[in-house]
Amino acid sequence: MTDQDTTPNTADASAAADSTTSGSGRGAAPAVPIASSDPARWGRVDSEGQVYVHTSSGERFVGSWQAGEPTEGLAHFARRFDDLRTEAELLETRLSTGSGDPKQALSNAKHLRDGLPEASVVGDVDSLAARIDHIVERAEHAVEHAKAEREKARAEAVARKEALVAEAEQIGAEATNWKAAGDRLKAIFDEWKTVKGVDRKTDEALWKRFTKARDAFNRRRGSHFAELDRQRNVAKEHKQELVNEAESLTESTDWGPTADRYKQLMTEWKSVGRAPRDSDEALWKRFRTAQDRFFARRSEAFAERDAEFAENARLKEELLGEAEGIDPDADLSAAQSQLQRIQRRWDEIGKVPRERMRELEGRLRAVNDRVRSAEQTRWRQTDPEAQARVDQFRERVEQYEQQAQKARSSGDEKRAKEADRQAQQWREWLTAAENALADR
Repeated sequence: MTDQDTTPNTADASAAADSTTSGSGRGAAPAVPIASSDPARWGRVDSEGQVYVHTSSGERFVGSWQAGEPTEGLAHFARRFDDLRTEAELLETRLSTGSGDPKQALSNAKHLRDGLPEASVVGDVDSLAARIDHIVERAEHAVEHAKAEREKARAEAVARKEALVAEAEQIGAEATNWKAAGDRLKAIFDEWKTVKGVDRKTDEALWKRFTKARDAFNRRRGSHFAELDRQRNVAKEHKQELVNEAESLTESTDWGPTADRYKQLMTEWKSVGRAPRDSDEALWKRFRTAQDRFFARRSEAFAERDAEFAENARLKEELLGEAEGIDPDADLSAAQSQLQRIQRRWDEIGKVPRERMRELEGRLRAVNDRVRSAEQTRWRQTDPEAQARVDQFRERVEQYEQQAQKARSSGDEKRAKEADRQAQQWREWLTAAENALADR
């Protein structure tokens, strides 16, 4: 058909859109031919210029045309029909694309439908009426769908705000990570402002819960920091006392106990906790200055002492050279006197580095042991008791030898043999005593 061949692409798009919605329970929208391509097909003009449109219920008067040729009048009313047709297509396109307000589209479609029976147009009115009915049906469906979507969006918005409120209430009641919790409450508030679509009554009730939770958090945080300020002021007083004591010890020369006390002060400092930031930094600087002053003095003193001890070690090495040259076997008395002089000088020299003490003392002890060993050997060799026993045994041997000689002279051989036996026994004891004295 000629008029269908000249239908614009928008009509084809509308028909295609209708076919995609037929699955939802609605049939395809009827096609509406363009009237201006063949106005005479849809109406007529009588001899008096009265214009009529053909409908399924018969002809309907739409107007009159007196300004020119009858065909021009018919074309005029056909163009007006096409305008309505185009308006219907635009409504349909907006519904298909979702670019317009479904409620407004429904209103416009009903307005078109209500006005069509009296419209001064020439065209396929029945098809256009069916088309508009189809659009009205689609618009009603779109309105219901939009309403359902709004309800869904509202429910989601309410659920989201309820979740935000629940989180805020948990933070308000339990959170102690104040910085992170405060930042999270701020983020919740920022997100809250972006959640739209909640009805006013529900929104106000949720907002009251949120503000109550936020106020509870702020009160707990305020109480925490007030208590923290109190604790820090107490810590400040305690640290001030520690600083005062540390500063009083800077000139001490009692190195060991004072160093131990500084360690105790440091342990106490760490256990006290923080004072207010500005005070804490200033007090710490004073504390460290005092401590550094003492340990710097101690280091200087230890350096001087180490130098003195090193010199003492050198002097004692010289004495050891002299001591190790002593020969007690050559002259024990001279060796003893020389060792005594060396020991007196050794004690006068004083302390040496700790790591040298064992070495140096060991070398002197070895010399002392050597001289003492010579003394003990000499004493054993000159032991008066041992010598007396030797003399006593020798005397008894001589006595029994004399008795044996007298007994033989008198012819008493038995008595002589007994005296010989006794003399032999004492001779053995004499030999043992002499050997023992020689081995000392």
